[in-house]
Amino acid sequence: MPPAASPIVSPLNAPLLKPSQERLLLFVLASIQFTNIVDFMVMMPLGPQLTRTFAISDARFGALVSAYTLAAGAAGLAASLVIDRFERKRLVLILYAGFALSTLACGLATSYGALMAARITAGAFGGVLGAMVQTIIGDVIPFERRGRAMGVVMGAFSLSTVAGVPGSLWLAEHLGWHWPFIAIAAGSAIVAVLAWRVMPVYRQAPMELSPLGALKATVSEPNHWRAVILSALLMGSSFAIIPYITIYSVSTVGIATADIPLVYLAGGVATFFTARLFGSLTDRWGKVPTFRLVVLSAAVPMLVLTHLGTTPLPIYLVVSTAFFILASGRMVPGMAIVTSAAQPRLRGTFMSLQGCVQSAAMGVASIVGGLLISRADDGRVLGYGRAGWLALAFSLIAVWLVSRVRLHETGRGSAPLATPAVPPRQGSDAASDGRSAP
Repeated sequence: MPPAASPIVSPLNAPLLKPSQERLLLFVLASIQFTNIVDFMVMMPLGPQLTRTFAISDARFGALVSAYTLAAGAAGLAASLVIDRFERKRLVLILYAGFALSTLACGLATSYGALMAARITAGAFGGVLGAMVQTIIGDVIPFERRGRAMGVVMGAFSLSTVAGVPGSLWLAEHLGWHWPFIAIAAGSAIVAVLAWRVMPVYRQAPMELSPLGALKATVSEPNHWRAVILSALLMGSSFAIIPYITIYSVSTVGIATADIPLVYLAGGVATFFTARLFGSLTDRWGKVPTFRLVVLSAAVPMLVLTHLGTTPLPIYLVVSTAFFILASGRMVPGMAIVTSAAQPRLRGTFMSLQGCVQSAAMGVASIVGGLLISRADDGRVLGYGRAGWLALAFSLIAVWLVSRVRLHETGRGSAPLATPAVPPRQGSDAASDGRSAP
């Protein structure tokens, strides 16, 4: 059956999508992100099973996690040369098909080497796919609603922890570790059909610059680099500690392996409701003030989580849930800022480059986090607190840097907003940060 008629959207000069079309687009993008995030996240709680199955050390498991992100970074760098030359919908579908097949290969792997190869391939497709989702939001969603849009799409992270990760762990426990990846691949096939039927066609204006010229124009803009570094700091502060939460909580805090799905379920349910709240606050209070508040608030559960000793499950759930809420919540204003920092004509190239650096930061932070921890003779994880302090340092630098990122305020598509006749209301980004649209 042929796809339903889809609107043709030119990101540089198109009118707004109808509200129903915008909601449907955000649903599809959130569904793509959901499968992408579950595929990445499920590796971390599977750590105890994979280290036991393949007889590997915690550091080699960290390398398995990092392989995905480092591959995503390399692919993002390559994609940045050509990404703005392809029609968005077609490119998303091609990337998504490659991602689904790579994830299926993870589920069919029978050795550590085969799993590593499949994770590298999945990371290459998944990393560029994630950058494309954020690029489309920046292209189509107006600046004044971009925080809410990011909240909806970032809610995919919450849903992945509510349903995706616990469901994957249930499959792993009852059917084996292979099955979560097989299920994700099957779900991706369903979402791909939906995306093919309902996503608008994105017709870009012809790119005047050569591939190397577009990349040079992107990397020569200092504001782009400030935004990219901001994104890397956020990822580094999270992934110095997130890959080892399960290992630390089981070996040192005393949480039973059977209770780990409850940890992710509690965090996911909470963040599912708070993601949209952070999106609304981002648009209401201003992206930069909201970012600062959430990042500083997240530092408290971050440090507590990485310094816990033996702790009862209810108390641990309070701490871990607060961490999930605030660590994911800061990404809503954070990515709204990063997306809005791009020059509109170079947004695809910029977001690919940003995704490259972001993925590299995740991979390097995972490796560094693994090097900071060690095992005592009784199996307890030592040195996790050092990873927490490193995450705090990254967070504080991000709070300082964000005021130096200039936002390109946009109205319809990527057209600049007219200068307002009256001063912006208190709390807006321009008023609170001393910046105005260029």
